[in-house]
Amino acid sequence: MTVRRPSELDRIDGLVIPGGESTTIAKLARTFDLFEPLRQRIKAGMPTYGSCAGMILLADRIVDGTADQETFGGIDMLVRRNAFGRQVESFESPLELHDLDDSAPVRLPYKGVFIRAPWVESVGPDVVTVASISSGTAAGRIVAVRQGHLLATSFHPELTGDVRIHAYFAAMVARQSES
Repeated sequence: MTVRRPSELDRIDGLVIPGGESTTIAKLARTFDLFEPLRQRIKAGMPTYGSCAGMILLADRIVDGTADQETFGGIDMLVRRNAFGRQVESFESPLELHDLDDSAPVRLPYKGVFIRAPWVESVGPDVVTVASISSGTAAGRIVAVRQGHLLATSFHPELTGDVRIHAYFAAMVARQSES
């Protein structure tokens, strides 16, 4: 379901904030009177997954944003916008994907697709690192996190055939709906 109005937001159990341009998404949310209702639903515990621009919008703090840039917040992290460079510098990279459910300290290979992507500069004590770049000049950079009911990636898992990130988020929504 596409969410463009507060009444549509009331009918969902979880939300995916996609990639795109974070300032444009925030401005559209303001234009359609969705910004504050969305911020409140996130704060109230609605499972939310942000990919790329969505990660920026879920961050409590950002670097290299516009002077008037707003976020919905919720994840105690500092995110750097366009950290990997311009769109022409988009790339794919192997990632170190940490086990999503904390049942074991398993590190699984994952291919990340990065398009004008952010990275996480720092996280608070309640934020779990889900993935980091495993090689190259950006090795060690945090590119996926979760905090409670919130999940964020700087890469685009929808552009791969790997469904683990989306399956994990769907399970988060299902668990929340059951409680």
